[in-house]
Amino acid sequence: MRINKELQAAADMNPTKKSTQMSIFDMCDKISKQAISLPLYQRDLSWTLDKCIALLNYQLLGKAPVSPISMNVVNNTQEYVPQVSFIDREIIESIERGQLSVVDGQQRLTTNYKAYTNDNDFRNVVLDISKGRFIKTDVAYKNNQIPVGILLNQSDSVLFEYTNRISALRKPEITSLLLQVRSKIKNYNYTINSADDLSEDEQIEWFEVLNNAGSRVSIIQMRFSKLKMYGIDIYKQYTSVFNNRLIEVGYDFFTPEKTTVSYPIAALNPSYEIVSEKAHSMNYAPIPSDTKENQLCVMHPDALKKCLDLTLQLEDKVLDFIEINTLKKPDRIDYINYMIGYFAFNGLDLSDTQKEYLVSWYNTVDFTNKTNSERREIYTKLIENK
Repeated sequence: MRINKELQAAADMNPTKKSTQMSIFDMCDKISKQAISLPLYQRDLSWTLDKCIALLNYQLLGKAPVSPISMNVVNNTQEYVPQVSFIDREIIESIERGQLSVVDGQQRLTTNYKAYTNDNDFRNVVLDISKGRFIKTDVAYKNNQIPVGILLNQSDSVLFEYTNRISALRKPEITSLLLQVRSKIKNYNYTINSADDLSEDEQIEWFEVLNNAGSRVSIIQMRFSKLKMYGIDIYKQYTSVFNNRLIEVGYDFFTPEKTTVSYPIAALNPSYEIVSEKAHSMNYAPIPSDTKENQLCVMHPDALKKCLDLTLQLEDKVLDFIEINTLKKPDRIDYINYMIGYFAFNGLDLSDTQKEYLVSWYNTVDFTNKTNSERREIYTKLIENK
């Protein structure tokens, strides 16, 4: 019997022996020094504030450790996946041997890093001493509350200065408790599972196994993240802008969280067909099942930028149209995406007849329990009505 050499090598290697531990503050310090970074393919931040608070509470109150972080150790500094920094995702031009590149754990590390740096995103997160947990508050801080960015700040002096200003927090028993909480989180250890010099494909395979064999959304996000090499950050320049505009006018469609990517990307379909000068095809409806990430990712960067800018322009037009015509608040994002397509194919300046038609369509269309084929048919009939 012949023995496969790769099987023999695999049997001889035990990657679990490379696991180590590192405290939250040590990891945050390395992130600030860019000694811990993200591979270019990594998707953007996806956790809601509530999910971040849940992690902070688990680290404080949980009876079991948080799951391990997975990192690729870059020893070959001549050939490696390009790296970007946390939060701002700027490309790191050069790295040193031993660079830690996060394969899985970005959301957890970023949550702790935002508290460590007192990030503005966490301005409404406080430790409520009376409730005994981190909570979200939309009002001024109470005397029994301390902002997480103060409590877990990288500088000890920030906490001392804050407590000295508030008499209720200056009580010895309160100060002692806050220092205990800070010390616990500061020295909370994560297990780090590491591997050396993995290729991009090997890293993505590892990520997919850790995340239930990889969701479609995760893979889409990875593909778009790589556009950063061409000066396009699709999250900062497009999806975040697209989503924030909806939130600002009170449209909160994004449940589950994955729709924050799939629907904005689907909304690019009309612009893609316009910029590419293609006739409309049935499977280019602005719905998640029809997203064209492959086609978008191979476009020339200038053409892709036109798609992003045009879609945002069309989104603005749709939001204005709903407000001007005092239409009912949409209960699903399909209204927005489909109308983006209507304006894309029929122009921004509609005739009175077109406006009347669009208002009538908006008030009567029914997306409930429709198959993808039926939804495509609704879209095609809409955009072809002149």
